[in-house]
Amino acid sequence: MDMEMDKSVSAGPWRSLSAAEIEALEAGGNSCRDWSLLRVSGQEFRPERVRGCSFSGTVRIGRIPDSSLEYGPLRLPAGIYGSYIDSCDIGDGCAVHNVGLLGRYVVCRGSMLFNVQQMTASPDAAFGCAVDREGAIAVMNESGRRSVLPFVGMNTADAYLWGKYRDDAALQERLAVMTLDENRRTAGGRGLAGEGCIVKNTVLVEDVRLGAGCVVDGAQRLRNLTVCSSADEPTHIEGAAMLEDGIVGYGNHIYDGCTARRFVTGSNCTLKSGLRLYDSIAGDNSTLACGEVVCSLIFPAHEQHHNSSFLIAACVGGQSNIASGATLGSNHNSRASDGELVAGRGFWPGLCTSVKHSSSFASYTLLVKGAFPAELDVRLPFSLVADNEKEGVLEIMPAYWWMYNQYALARNASKYRSRDRRVTIRQNIEFDTYAPDSMEEVMQARRLLALWTGMSVHGSGAGSESLEEEGAALLSAGPAALAGTEITAPGVENSRRKVRILKAAQAYAAYSDMIRHYAVQQVLEYFGSDPHACVESLNLMASGPRDTEWVNLGGQLVRGCDVGQLRSDIVSGKLPGWDAVHGRYDGLFRRYPEDRLRHALHCLVSVEGWTGIGAQQLLHLLSEEERICRGILDGVVSSREKDFGNPFRRATFRNCSEMDAVAGSPGDDGFIRQVKEDTAAVLERIARLKSVLS
Repeated sequence: MDMEMDKSVSAGPWRSLSAAEIEALEAGGNSCRDWSLLRVSGQEFRPERVRGCSFSGTVRIGRIPDSSLEYGPLRLPAGIYGSYIDSCDIGDGCAVHNVGLLGRYVVCRGSMLFNVQQMTASPDAAFGCAVDREGAIAVMNESGRRSVLPFVGMNTADAYLWGKYRDDAALQERLAVMTLDENRRTAGGRGLAGEGCIVKNTVLVEDVRLGAGCVVDGAQRLRNLTVCSSADEPTHIEGAAMLEDGIVGYGNHIYDGCTARRFVTGSNCTLKSGLRLYDSIAGDNSTLACGEVVCSLIFPAHEQHHNSSFLIAACVGGQSNIASGATLGSNHNSRASDGELVAGRGFWPGLCTSVKHSSSFASYTLLVKGAFPAELDVRLPFSLVADNEKEGVLEIMPAYWWMYNQYALARNASKYRSRDRRVTIRQNIEFDTYAPDSMEEVMQARRLLALWTGMSVHGSGAGSESLEEEGAALLSAGPAALAGTEITAPGVENSRRKVRILKAAQAYAAYSDMIRHYAVQQVLEYFGSDPHACVESLNLMASGPRDTEWVNLGGQLVRGCDVGQLRSDIVSGKLPGWDAVHGRYDGLFRRYPEDRLRHALHCLVSVEGWTGIGAQQLLHLLSEEERICRGILDGVVSSREKDFGNPFRRATFRNCSEMDAVAGSPGDDGFIRQVKEDTAAVLERIARLKSVLS
């Protein structure tokens, strides 16, 4: 037991029992195989507060003050009552009542154990960490060929780095060695109930380490776990939960009959309402309930809290929402269960959506309710995807979110930031909708739309470059230039049926505005944060090639070249362990604003066709952003007003007054008010910058 743990048990010193104390303990109904192995605090020991207990092995009991501990309505006197204690340390001021068997545990000061059938640790306990390659979690693929070895401190970036690059044998071996060395060093020893823990009305706690302030209330079975918890970020496990072979993150709340096996959760996660979580890793700020999640890697801010949904063999990029009845990965289109589903940030499958393996979706893809009959590869971000069964076609409306649901799009980033209640940041997360991953997809989507438009108008006989140029010209000319032209997209669905692109010209223009908006966001931040900011520096940053590969590394966006260097440095031993790897993540995140600005500028000059950025180009861009900001605000308001303008919405109300009293009005919407204030602030910043540049 290390010294830090020793101090959290008792201030000491320890001493043997006196003959009078042994006599008093025996008179209180206590028994011990060898009283010489029971040591107590030299500061304050009250034998009258140890009653009806049996002791075996080496036991140390800290100070027993004349006080009580409380949790809710439960109030217990400090001391040990009606329990069997074997080879334990019980800290200062603890209350241990009615524990059938407490074996090989360190119970830190101020903890409360009440009505626990068994709380024991075995000599070779791993506490949820893999000490051999059999302890792997089969994320992303049911075959197990993307398995990762869990360790305390593991985050979704670690899991993705390990699970994704399976072709890098040297990396795989190095990650395994790093993990096993650390896990074997910390394995064994005794179980832990950290300072101020509460464990009550629980059946079984076996081979578990509970962090400080953890509350376990009414759990059915906890086995082979590390539960991270602190006074600032306490974890609660309640309501007949059954957890095995896992690592629970800080500030988690797990209750209502959840079952989890072979898992890791990040910080501030909620698991509830009968969830079944197997072979999966869930990122920070995620809520999972009711359904089933198997063999999946879920990035931060994932929402899946409705009935009858399941997610199988998936990697979901976070800030996602899985609707009720969604069955994602339910069909195996292979002779083995080795299919996968990959979705970017903001994935939103609608009610009762069924998607087959193997499928891939760009950021902010919205799937309309339906059973999609074949695999999909949707590379158009912010799209609405619908199965038009009547006409036998798949329909995709690119940039749907931007054109028709600005309210939800604007609310997403705000919503996920407000739900981020982490006290200590252990996983870096990009919350902005307009970021290098989604905007690089926009850049690629513009090229795809141009190519498909050229092919739809001229056929596929010409070279792809000339078709793309012709398609871009037609799309830029506006919807009238493509009136009566059906744009189809090859390679999107694994079927012979047609894939139809809706409103291609409007989407092309919307994508261009997204890039402009993205660029101005970064430019305003640059001028607002750097006292040496100037147009010349922007022009310099806009030169050179664009970084076209960005990796969503567990919620943190990283350039592909930096991920390559990270992998090389792990293999070479320059990054010798996970602490060093996490330090590299943090270093990349500190540099990220500059990388993001460069990417935004490169995207901008490509869309605008500029050779550089000067004051005049920047003034033009800022004027465009004024238009875009007002359009976003109008879109936010109008998309919300549609809810109130729907005549069927009024059908359940006697009159408008009742409707206003219950549903409110667009003017009552706090988020709309916030968007108006934010828009006014941005327009003011633009005006100030324009005055400087003019």
